[in-house]
Amino acid sequence: MTFPHVTVEAYAGYKGEETPRAFTLDGVRLSVDEILSRWYTETHSCFRIHAGDGQRYVLRYDLNEEVWELVMQERRIDT
Repeated sequence: MTFPHVTVEAYAGYKGEETPRAFTLDGVRLSVDEILSRWYTETHSCFRIHAGDGQRYVLRYDLNEEVWELVMQERRIDT
């Protein structure tokens, strides 16, 4: 499975945990307006976020490779 290339600006809090603050996707920088949920596995930290473009995304941080991935994008349905 191939994920789109994403560059994430993250903040490492006092515990050293990486938390996304903004990301660039297809040359467009998007702010992370809200972290809707987060969960952890042995190898990844996952974040479901609401971005500045009004869409929701799931960003995943690979703890072993120290690489961010975009694993899901929920598209808005315009009515």
